[in-house]
Amino acid sequence: MSHDDTKPSDIHEAPAEEPLSRAWQPLTRRGVAAFSRASVGRLIFIQFIVALLVAAAVLWFLATVWFPIIRESIGRLPDTGTIQNRQLTSPRTSTAPLSENRFLTFLVDAAGTGTPSVATDFRVEFRQHNAALCSIYGCLVREYPPDWTIQFNRPELESWWGAWQLAIYAFTGVAVVVWLFASWFVLATLYGPIARIYSFFKDRRVTLVGSWKLAAAALLPGALMVAGAIVLYGLGLIGLQQLLILWVLHFIVGWVYLFASSLQLPSASDTANLPRNPFETEMEAKHGRASNPFADDGPSSSTPQDPQA
Repeated sequence: MSHDDTKPSDIHEAPAEEPLSRAWQPLTRRGVAAFSRASVGRLIFIQFIVALLVAAAVLWFLATVWFPIIRESIGRLPDTGTIQNRQLTSPRTSTAPLSENRFLTFLVDAAGTGTPSVATDFRVEFRQHNAALCSIYGCLVREYPPDWTIQFNRPELESWWGAWQLAIYAFTGVAVVVWLFASWFVLATLYGPIARIYSFFKDRRVTLVGSWKLAAAALLPGALMVAGAIVLYGLGLIGLQQLLILWVLHFIVGWVYLFASSLQLPSASDTANLPRNPFETEMEAKHGRASNPFADDGPSSSTPQDPQA
């Protein structure tokens, strides 16, 4: 009878962790964690797609919500009017809105009599000596440039808007993409070491570069949430305050994905996918050869067996 009474069926091995799939989507914890092992080029490609979606949401909002009001307001200006020597001169005497919706309103107060209260998210006022951008949180006031002469009338502004509208669209789209990539790089650089330290204490295996890529991917769900919030705001399903709340929450979403995805990394104690010694080749590991060339592998198939043994 063998000294070892343990049967192979009595040995219960811990189940191996499921390997990370190929990185292609940043919407799940494992999807974000997979980017820790993806190439930088793949990460940049997915970032570019997300940036395009955010830029598309911004451009859609401008095209459907703000720009129609701007064009309509320009069409209702008088045929004459200028801003010169820090003073607005216009034959328009009414302070009623040029055009308005629940998102944006334009008013002209060339006589300095004061503008009426308008229930809108943003209000642009052209006053006698300055211009103001107002919302429920207050007004940002800027004086007119002292050395500029600005044609503030319908013919000139319609011509200017027609010539520069496409350029404004293009500049806005490029600016959104560039801003997103710059902010993602800075935040990933700040969050990456945090992900590395957290993974270390949670017994998870990741390199410093891998933690940076994981942190960069963890920021993408929040960016998509902001794009969705812009669309919901443009459709009138949420208000300005809800939009700002969702914008703040998208930073928290990034933190949640950062820590939750770190827990999906391979365990540092799991050596199932690692070579059993530093000199073992991948082919040897695949075919299960012994890690020690001097180890006893048992009777060789080429050696005759003693049937009496």
